[in-house]
Amino acid sequence: MSTFAAVMKYAVIAAGEGSRLAQEGIKSPKPLVEVAGERLIDRLLRVFMANGASEVVAICNEQMIDVQVRLQEIQNGGQVPLKFIVKSTPSSMHSMWELSRWLGDEPFVLTTVDTIFRESEFETYIKTFHSLIARGEADGLMGVTDYIDDEKPLYVSTDEALRITGFLDSCDAPKYISGGIYGLMPASIDTLRRCIERGESRMRNFQRALVRDGLRLQAFPFSKVLDIDHASDIAKAERFLKD
Repeated sequence: MSTFAAVMKYAVIAAGEGSRLAQEGIKSPKPLVEVAGERLIDRLLRVFMANGASEVVAICNEQMIDVQVRLQEIQNGGQVPLKFIVKSTPSSMHSMWELSRWLGDEPFVLTTVDTIFRESEFETYIKTFHSLIARGEADGLMGVTDYIDDEKPLYVSTDEALRITGFLDSCDAPKYISGGIYGLMPASIDTLRRCIERGESRMRNFQRALVRDGLRLQAFPFSKVLDIDHASDIAKAERFLKD
């Protein structure tokens, strides 16, 4: 993958416990699970750096000592401009809130640590986000996919121009689901703060609040986006990346 010159801030949520993986015999904490010989956290940071990361911010939970050690190693190595927080949170939305102290000054892209996508598609996604920002045409670019392999997918409704009109728990004729890749402008942090103040949780509720608050969200279709929730997902992800 070619290196993209424009800069972008990135954030990664690596605070989940990965309990289902552990129950299925995977001993490594989720951020350190290897897919195609590369740890999930290492893969994301490598891809972010290849796509102009000005800074990467991350969060892991207090129980993940091995993950804390790895993040410290990366930070000390000096090759990745990394900041990280160690804190256990009740939801991914609360993890994003902890990271928001570093996300209010420029556009950013946030994912969870187990998000698997094709790197060439991600590069195009980042270029598209930069282009939308430069033209002042959107407040966010959300990764979506028509590949549905999720236990509780969040459906995304769009108009013909791929402007997002809603996020739905159920859909009679689904076209896209959320891929868990969020490109957002700093104004989104105000929406996040209001969600926290209302006592809400879950990223899907935050996304719905973005629509309610009138932020202009555009959808970017990926061919597939996979999550590593089960042991079988590791082999599935390796086949996907190989293809």
